[in-house]
Amino acid sequence: MHRSRVFALLIDTPASEAGAAATFWSAALGATARPLPAEEQFTSLHGAVPGLAVAVQAIEDGEPRFHLDIESDDVEAETRRLIGLGAVEVSRWLECRVLRAPGGHLMCVLPLESDPAVFEAEAKTWP
Repeated sequence: MHRSRVFALLIDTPASEAGAAATFWSAALGATARPLPAEEQFTSLHGAVPGLAVAVQAIEDGEPRFHLDIESDDVEAETRRLIGLGAVEVSRWLECRVLRAPGGHLMCVLPLESDPAVFEAEAKTWP
């Protein structure tokens, strides 16, 4: 058995427009934009959606889109579960698995990022 939960909503934006997108979304959502120094492609939108991390992600390829990050205490098991439901693995980045769901939407499966107490309270358990 393993556990998982939706951790974040990412606003994927072409790198050349990421600054303007972060400014727009922070104002539109009433959030504070904070660049993440350790991962320069992300600008956190602190307070945008209670209980959910939201960030603008500068991307080098592809069209603007939204994607979900799903955190799990077992990335491999969660990836297998989602593939069993019809997703397809399209790439890997560090410890993350990038999947495409039926309908074309992207999602990332990643190791735990949230506070352990939040994960414990909100995660679903899967066989």
